[in-house]
Formats: sequence, structure tokens, C-alpha cells
Amino acid sequence: QVQPVESGGGLVQAGGSLRLSCVASRSINSINEMGWYRQYPGKQRELVATITSDGSTNYADSVKGRFTISRDNAKNTVFLQMNSLKPEDTAVYYCKIQRYYIYSYWGQGTQVTVSS
Repeated sequence: QVQPVESGGGLVQAGGSLRLSCVASRSINSINEMGWYRQYPGKQRELVATITSDGSTNYADSVKGRFTISRDNAKNTVFLQMNSLKPEDTAVYYCKIQRYYIYSYWGQGTQVTVSS
């Protein structure tokens, strides 16, 4: 079983920055995509950003130009640099690792709170 482990969440003022990190609990191969999602209370989880093994990225419109996703393939690690944070970015952020285009593994989530 693969367990993504997130870190880097916390409390920040509007306009500030945070960097989230996610690493797989063990060395694995055949990762085709890694990504970040977020969930508001009472809402479904939504995509924030994803990155494929060849470096192709995809962002939600709401974070384009403010967030940057990157990955270290050798270390099975994905990062989310979040700049110009807004109160509406407050949510629980989840890391997802996908293997063989089929199997998805979710982290336990990390809280990001942006105060106004």
C-alpha cells in the first residue's frame, strides 16, 4: 500500500505564501501523475493542480498564476507553491498519487487557512 504524506499546511495572512509537500511512504515506480486537490466543508473534493511524469501541468482556473506545482521523480515527491493566497483558498488540501493510470492513493490532508 502506498500512503502519500503531506506537510506544509498552516495559517497565513492573505497575500502570503505557503509550500505544500507530499512524499510517497515508500519507493514506488510507475507513477504517471501526482496532484493536489482541496475540499471545502460540505463540498466535494476539487482539483487544484496536477503534474504528469513528463512534466505536463494542469491547474484550476482559480489558482492559475498564483500556484505552481512541481515534482521530484527520483524522490516520488510533489510540491505546491502557493503565492498570493486568498481567504477563499482556505480548505483541506489532499495529495494524490496515481499509478498505471488506474490506482489512486490519497493522503490524509493538510489544513490551509488564509486569514483576511
